[in-house]
Amino acid sequence: MSDLRQLYQEVILDHSRNPRNFGRLEGANHEAAGNNPLCGDQIMLYVKTEEGVVTDISFEGSGCAISTASASLMTEKLKGISVTEAEEIFERFHAMVTGDPNREAEGAKSLGKLGVLAGVREFPVRVKCASLAWHTFKAAIEESEKPVSTE
Repeated sequence: MSDLRQLYQEVILDHSRNPRNFGRLEGANHEAAGNNPLCGDQIMLYVKTEEGVVTDISFEGSGCAISTASASLMTEKLKGISVTEAEEIFERFHAMVTGDPNREAEGAKSLGKLGVLAGVREFPVRVKCASLAWHTFKAAIEESEKPVSTE
């Protein structure tokens, strides 16, 4: 196993075992629920925005290592940036994990630590695990009343 691949696995395991921004966020003004029936991942995402900026974000739930690590990494990345920028990051992330050849390189280069999840594109069933928190974030911001499902 390459050193880089091993480092990526260590980051994913760390975020899975010790998720950042885990727990209910008091004062959230956006929230959404999401689930991935195939893997059993469930998430409740809480977002607080002020003047178009994600001032705080957290999540609760349970899921596989990829799902939990993705939610943890996402909350770290999105806290403190504009909603518009967050939506752009979502697009780059989605392109990276789905392997969209037109946007993949752009996404991976600009995502920092989120790049550790690029390998999921080799396992299509895991893409749903990695993208669940992101789709749930989008639903929260759009104030969708319908729970997010990867199916």
